[in-house]
Amino acid sequence: MDTSATSSPAPEAADTPMTKAAPIEVKEFENLYEMAVAQFERAADMTDLNPALRAILSQPKNEIIVNFPVRMDDGSTTMAKGYRIQHNNILGCYKGGLRFSPLVHLDEVKALAAWMTWKCALADLPFGGGKGGIQIDPTQLSRSELERVTRRFTHALGNNIGPDYDIPAPDMGTNAQTMVWMMDTYMNTIAYASKNVSRHVVTGKTVASGGSLGRDEATGRGTVYNIASWAVENGVDLQHCTVAVQGFGNVGSYAARILQDEYGAKLVAVQDHTGSIGNKKGIDANELAGYVEQDGGVKGYGKADEMSAADFWTAECDIFIPAALEWQLTSDNAPNMKCRIIAEGANGPTTMAADKILTENGIEMIPDILANAGGVIVSFFEWTQNRRGETWYLDEVRHKLKRRIADAYDRVTQTMNHYGCTRREATSIAALNRVAQAYDERGIFP
Repeated sequence: MDTSATSSPAPEAADTPMTKAAPIEVKEFENLYEMAVAQFERAADMTDLNPALRAILSQPKNEIIVNFPVRMDDGSTTMAKGYRIQHNNILGCYKGGLRFSPLVHLDEVKALAAWMTWKCALADLPFGGGKGGIQIDPTQLSRSELERVTRRFTHALGNNIGPDYDIPAPDMGTNAQTMVWMMDTYMNTIAYASKNVSRHVVTGKTVASGGSLGRDEATGRGTVYNIASWAVENGVDLQHCTVAVQGFGNVGSYAARILQDEYGAKLVAVQDHTGSIGNKKGIDANELAGYVEQDGGVKGYGKADEMSAADFWTAECDIFIPAALEWQLTSDNAPNMKCRIIAEGANGPTTMAADKILTENGIEMIPDILANAGGVIVSFFEWTQNRRGETWYLDEVRHKLKRRIADAYDRVTQTMNHYGCTRREATSIAALNRVAQAYDERGIFP
């Protein structure tokens, strides 16, 4: 998920118990975990989930909080707080990103870990869900301080991560270099002869250090493949479609570039943390990506007009891609949206109240656990390559990604038709059914 956004998540709230919620209640929740709870309860009610499984899946298996010292460049020592939430592993190892942000808090990471469980299940991956984070502002730290933070956090986690147990990956505020530092730290804590068979303790690494080709574009490309599946299903020619993107970091920029270069769609509006721009004649996504990399945001880009945030949310387009932070589409701006479909490149960008408004207004939705699953799918490819000692070509990675996205999209469509529900409900139901089937077949030990 990208780091750019126009608003911040709610401040830390007290731990929220995952108790049964009214399935049809729609409101603006106080924290992200409440929304994740409500989505789970809705799917559980619609599938008449076994009460025992409802109880098991209602809370993460493990909530790990570590406080650890970090030496700063000026010689002082500061204490950092880190989290690793392990939601469920019935389908395989815990899997999920690691974010560095001053906004990281327990309920946020719990919600993201739960969504990872459903995302991996929906994509038919042998993974469960996990998520981690550290309460720091990476923009205020030097490279050497970031390295020490990463290595100390990895050391503090100890055996709570592992290549066949819990596998972190990049997220907001972290990148491939962060993962290489984590990998190297972990490898230096195990037996010497086992080091090189432990590269898959993290994914999203640089290619030189065991990463996969295509990992940097994976989330954005997966979002586009979902849009392409929707276009085929609805007889839409993407060459005649216009696109607006909120957040022009990794996910948003790759999605815009791929839609433009490979499908002929036209980018007409972009918003990030620096401002909003638009051009009805089209914005060159590749040129804009280069500008953002150099200048740090879209503000000041000379080949598009500056626009207010209000105008951005009312910009006419066919495809809207929120690719920034959570809770960007709310009951305040949802009534003004003028698009045909929204593909959630970010995690949790739409509140449940906004989702209801969008549905009533006839705007279709490709939900986050389907739309942005490309990242974890290619992370699975990287993990597999490391385990096998293989390196796959880029076209092979893209082909395998496209097939898995298409399969997941079709699975959701079949679920929609069977239950007569929305696509968001169908994604949750399809994922929950896969997890529930594993529990039904394996039972509960002892």
